[in-house]
Amino acid sequence: MFSIEHEFDSTVITLVDEGEKPLQEDVVINSFAECVTLEQLDPRTEQVQKITLSPEQVRDLAAALDLPEGVYQIHETPPQGS
Repeated sequence: MFSIEHEFDSTVITLVDEGEKPLQEDVVINSFAECVTLEQLDPRTEQVQKITLSPEQVRDLAAALDLPEGVYQIHETPPQGS
C-alpha cells in the first residue's frame, strides 16, 4: 500500500509494507525540485535513517530497475532540430 500527498514544496510518497511478517518500517519519499530523500525508521536505534539522491541518481535508479546485470552510463542526447 502507498499514499501520495502534494505539499507546498514537495511530493510525499509513503510506502507501507503489507507483505508476510516480519514487516519493514514505512518508507517516506520526499520529492523536491533539487533532490529526492528516502527516510525509514531504524527500529534497533529508534533513529530515522535518511538517504538523499540527486535527480540524476533517481533517473539512473529508474532505468536500472528494467536492465540486466552490468555497468551502464546514460548519455543525454539533444532533441533533433536544436
